[in-house]
Amino acid sequence: MSGPLAWLEPDWPASPGVRVISTLRTGGASAGPYASLNLAAHVGDCAEAVAENRRRLRAAADLPGEPLWLEQVHGVDVAVHDGTLAPRRADASIAFSAGRVCAVMTADCLPIVLADRAGTRVGVAHAGWRGLVGGVVEATVTRLGCDPQALLAWLGPAIGAAAFEVGVEVREAFVSRSQGMSAGFEPNARGRFQADLYGLARQVLATAGVISVHGGGWCTHTDADRFFSFRRDGTTGRMATLAWLA
Repeated sequence: MSGPLAWLEPDWPASPGVRVISTLRTGGASAGPYASLNLAAHVGDCAEAVAENRRRLRAAADLPGEPLWLEQVHGVDVAVHDGTLAPRRADASIAFSAGRVCAVMTADCLPIVLADRAGTRVGVAHAGWRGLVGGVVEATVTRLGCDPQALLAWLGPAIGAAAFEVGVEVREAFVSRSQGMSAGFEPNARGRFQADLYGLARQVLATAGVISVHGGGWCTHTDADRFFSFRRDGTTGRMATLAWLA
């Protein structure tokens, strides 16, 4: 995709010391289905192109260091960014010190950023439907170690409800957590459901005690010019949502 390297930034009342960006797919060196700012090394793209994309992102966003890139498995483990960049198998990371860049990669799943109002801690979680059901949000809130009502949340780009068709088993997994989550599913003419990932995330956050929630409203599936989408394309790249303390 043509266009400059660009990203989204939250419109939220966070401390000025909390920095967050969510990349778009333009401005990179990758070609074909990975065009052009693919930041994932595990999807079949050329390793040199991924390395160049990450270099361009660091320079353009003036990152204070290399992000902690996770091996994501749709689980609930949370990595504490301790300043080292050794690979971690986790689906969220948190930081308590300046200059440590947390990151998750997505291409339809929902990135959720959490930060306290005082600007002393930040985290980002990879929240597809499996992560939301499994408890990645609650795990991240717990590991941040503060009153959940002191946290702000921002929902980055994810697949929208009109494009996110799921089976009855997905709905049942959520409803088994709370009957109220049935509101996040609309029956369709194929006997399946359209799932509102943003709405489900807001319910999960509210249950976890996070009451200040911002963002949401994009659709990675329908906006091919700006976003990668695994459900749309199959073989594709990944965006990244990054959060750090300045």
